[in-house]
Amino acid sequence: MAQFTAHPSAIIDENCEIGEGTKIWHFSHIMSRCKIGKRCNIGQNVVVSPQVILGDNVKVQNNVSIYTGVICEDDVFLGPSMVFTNVINPRSAITRKDEYRKTIVRKGASIGANATVVCGNEIGQYAMIGAGAVITKEVPAYALVYGNPARQNGWVSEYGHKLAFDSQGIATCPESGEKYRLLDNVVTRIERKN
Repeated sequence: MAQFTAHPSAIIDENCEIGEGTKIWHFSHIMSRCKIGKRCNIGQNVVVSPQVILGDNVKVQNNVSIYTGVICEDDVFLGPSMVFTNVINPRSAITRKDEYRKTIVRKGASIGANATVVCGNEIGQYAMIGAGAVITKEVPAYALVYGNPARQNGWVSEYGHKLAFDSQGIATCPESGEKYRLLDNVVTRIERKN
């Protein structure tokens, strides 16, 4: 078994895969058949449900429940008390475990504190979801979205800075110096600073 650390109050069920260097904090519950990558940080009072997949270096802040059907790729950030759902029309008296909808959070995306992601949607790579946002539809790569319901309000770099595109559709990240192109409402990184 890989070397990870867990607080004594954490509960880790059998048949979990947990990567090397991952840390699991107080009162968290890691349920069977989930897969957690290397160097993840699972905060206090987190639930990771069966069959959830977390890539490498995923940061899960306190009070987050990650339900069956959720996949987070590498370098995803899940802010404090953000919420995933996995059934579109839940009822207490009706079992809908065969109706779980898949939610995918692509590489490098960040979801702010107290945001809600309605199941069945994809969050594009390096997208940034503002605190308290309610995601009801797909979010493009590099998009900045916030509000209820969430609406796109620009684009961000891989370092999380808002991008200002010139008349040629080119923007430069002020921190990294990386360049991005906006073409047909799609952002791509075109140059990585060495």
